[in-house]
Amino acid sequence: MDEKTKTELEAAAFRRLVSHLRGRTDVQNIDMMNLAGFCRNCLSNWYQEAAAEKGLDLGKEDAREIVYGMPYSEWKEKYQTEASDAQKAAFEVNKPQH
Repeated sequence: MDEKTKTELEAAAFRRLVSHLRGRTDVQNIDMMNLAGFCRNCLSNWYQEAAAEKGLDLGKEDAREIVYGMPYSEWKEKYQTEASDAQKAAFEVNKPQH
């Protein structure tokens, strides 16, 4: 497979992941962190870092809006719920060491 095709496939997979996450507003970021070690915010941070590597100035909120499909503050207001004590405890055990 040539690099151009590989990049196109990776981009398509990324777009599908973002679309899937936008549709699964019931899945909280803390659940993703506890199960997979990353969440929507991580994904937006990686996007922002990739932009910076290309010399592009993409702000944190702009990167989050790309992933969330709306301003992060709006997503939090509409969909974020308070984490349970069990979720918080699991996060402390599983929290990634960045």
